[in-house]
Amino acid sequence: MKNFKPRQEVPELVVNTVNGMQWKLRETKPENFNLVIFYRGLHCPVCKTYLEELNGLVSDYSKRGVNVIAISSNNKELAEKTVENWDIENVTIGYDMPIEEARKWDLYISEGINDKEPNEFIEPALFLIRPDQTLYASSIQSMPFARPKLKELLKSIDFVLDKDYPARGEK
Repeated sequence: MKNFKPRQEVPELVVNTVNGMQWKLRETKPENFNLVIFYRGLHCPVCKTYLEELNGLVSDYSKRGVNVIAISSNNKELAEKTVENWDIENVTIGYDMPIEEARKWDLYISEGINDKEPNEFIEPALFLIRPDQTLYASSIQSMPFARPKLKELLKSIDFVLDKDYPARGEK
């Protein structure tokens, strides 16, 4: 694992999205942050609940100058089924995150344990990335649960922006 730290530049990130566009982190121009959420995939009911909650908050993040994307290692077909079956029309969905690229982000990788899971997939993580491509905050999980609360994160972003609070954990 690379173990990059806050205030350091994050790895490049380029993914295809279900809406037919290629999303390139380096080309995004958020006012304050990119919120990048990695999720396990269509097989995960916890991901469904999490992304459906996020769906209802995308405009709140946008009002704070935060761009939002959710990315999995699912292939295009599974990503399209995710959009069809989940209530996530406001969330940009990226797919085909290569496992070797996921390792650059320090993501945990799991092997499928039943026929509903892919052979390999990424475990959940959340990154707040500044417009200059440096890490502000991250939460990386090895299991589907114990994820950051999305409404609380909004309050934290309000505090950060109001107080010009620096990224912490840089040492």
